[in-house]
Amino acid sequence: MFQRLMKRAVLAGVLLLLAGFLAQCRSQSNAIRLPGVAGQFYPANPKALSQQIELYLHQAKNAHIRGDIVALIAPHAGYVYSGQVAAYSYKQVQNRHYDTVVLIGPSHIEYFPFTSVYPRGGYKVPLGTLKVNEKMAKKIADYDESIRLSTKGHRQENLPRQEHCLEVELPFLIKVLKGPFKIVPIIMGDQNYRNSKALGEAVAKAAKGKSVLIVASSDLSHYYPYEKAEALDHRLISYVGNYDDKGLARALERHEVEACGGFPIVAAMIAARKLGAKKVKILDYANSGDTAGNKSKVVGYMSAVFYKPMPKKKDPRVGVDLGLTKAEKKELLHIARVTVENVVKGKPVPEFHVTSKRLKEKRGAFVTLNENHRLRGCIGYILPVKPLYQTVRDVAEEAALHDPRFMPVQPRELPHLTLEISVLTVPRPLKDKDISQIKIGKHGLIIRKAGYRGLLLPQVAANYGWNRTMFLEETCRKAGLPKNAWKDPDTEILLFSAEVFGKE
Repeated sequence: MFQRLMKRAVLAGVLLLLAGFLAQCRSQSNAIRLPGVAGQFYPANPKALSQQIELYLHQAKNAHIRGDIVALIAPHAGYVYSGQVAAYSYKQVQNRHYDTVVLIGPSHIEYFPFTSVYPRGGYKVPLGTLKVNEKMAKKIADYDESIRLSTKGHRQENLPRQEHCLEVELPFLIKVLKGPFKIVPIIMGDQNYRNSKALGEAVAKAAKGKSVLIVASSDLSHYYPYEKAEALDHRLISYVGNYDDKGLARALERHEVEACGGFPIVAAMIAARKLGAKKVKILDYANSGDTAGNKSKVVGYMSAVFYKPMPKKKDPRVGVDLGLTKAEKKELLHIARVTVENVVKGKPVPEFHVTSKRLKEKRGAFVTLNENHRLRGCIGYILPVKPLYQTVRDVAEEAALHDPRFMPVQPRELPHLTLEISVLTVPRPLKDKDISQIKIGKHGLIIRKAGYRGLLLPQVAANYGWNRTMFLEETCRKAGLPKNAWKDPDTEILLFSAEVFGKE
């Protein structure tokens, strides 16, 4: 009798343990958020999804960020609309490693008066399942009463559709990041400056001293005609480019700019600054009128990164000294600035009365326009066909209105433009294709083959930290040639130098 009772007790204990284990498994399984928009916003088939992302990454430009990337901004529409713009951000962290990625996005499906941090389990997408860093999630949620551990905003199994803003970022992250990583998914239900400030501070405190990437998921203006959308979006991009989170928050609250994830962007900017990111780079902008064709009602998309720049080495001076005086450089910059301002406003360019003999010498030159640290136009004459001051006048107009890569500069952009002038020497062939003759920072390159031509100024290689081979490859790409085309016997490589100046 006693033995039978003991056997029953042991069996009951085993059954209890098994039941507990199964309950725990079910609980853990239920904590995995399943794909909600696979097959709608992006391919559900893993192979097709992988190939689509690889294509976007291949087409995206590597900005060669020299430093530690702390945060990025990426759009979250369907890939056919915004995938290429998103790829510009993810290209910059390709093959980098982070232990944790903190994703911050807006709630499109339901409202709740707090910021929701997914507490445990993970997010599943066709390329894999990413587990939640539960310890970091709790630390963020404990920071402020406006932040809670919750599945609100993350899962809507009881609703006709599910939130997409974080899910669409995950396949990109899986493709580009090196090694395993965890995530902290965060959805802002109540978007305002107070909540974004608290969240930014919470993320920075939890991430301090750790290997963490922050991703702000947001589209920009929604459903305006093409020109109005561009105006709204470039205003917002200016705040981001100037690293002005307070200004952006004010503009959002006053409805001067629009972005569905505007305050997640603000939170990411606050966190990035507190974690030591001192620089921001706008990588790409487009809207659905550019990517999908219909320009009557468009949605805007931006990609950007925030990073800690590498300590500056004492680099050699970019370019060469061609003997231009300070006064002559100032006069050329004045000619370029006045020309750009007049042509953009539709006014005639005034006559410039130049007395300097150097400025009347025939020279090739380029004028480069930048807006908030991003290229806005660059056109030049390679050969000395006109007096230098006239060359600068002409190419300044071309850079502002006729660079085929950009829309013409608009009057609203003028206060944000900076100008740089490169006065060129006459190009000469690279003797015997001996690439040791190329001096980074001193030489620019021209590559010509079968009607294709590409040119990069001396400062480009220096700014991106390229070596000689990379400089040659990128010049080939600029020409529309394969990257190794510089090695072909029938490819012509020319060197030139330039005196580069830009402080007005």
